[in-house]
Amino acid sequence: MNNTLALLGLLGREPSYGYDLKHSYDRYFGVQKPLAFGQVYSTLARMFRDELIMALGEESGGGPDRKKYEITLAGRDKVRQWLFTADVPSETMQSELFAKTVIALLLDDDADRLLDVQRAEHMARMRELTRLKRDGDLLQVLLCDHGLFHIEADLRWIELTSARLTQLKKELQSA
Repeated sequence: MNNTLALLGLLGREPSYGYDLKHSYDRYFGVQKPLAFGQVYSTLARMFRDELIMALGEESGGGPDRKKYEITLAGRDKVRQWLFTADVPSETMQSELFAKTVIALLLDDDADRLLDVQRAEHMARMRELTRLKRDGDLLQVLLCDHGLFHIEADLRWIELTSARLTQLKKELQSA
């Protein structure tokens, strides 16, 4: 996910301080991996430099001065362009699991065991996401569903590949 554009999009809702922006980001997108404050402020500095946002002013307090930021028209255009540019589904067809499977076969190692280990890891993650869905709000449920559907696709691939390992090994050895 492009953190810069997500932060810029959040600023499109209303002007915000970096501290508040970080917490909004974490609420919507950082459930499992919150942004660091340093990352937020360095991103704000780049967006300010690129004239995607502007500072509305500073407030003095007990700590460093707080700056409130607002999105510019150029920033709104950038967010809109990002929103309506389709993401390429899986830019590369190769994954770590695919590479491990091929290497295991090339090394005459136990590719069945590799796929069993990965299947077990996928199933554990599915159980975890299913538990998270039970107590989550709609945002959490949709995020978990996204992960679950990807895991289901991986599990289908693991099953299909397991059934074809002997044939794949023969093709790899004859190449």
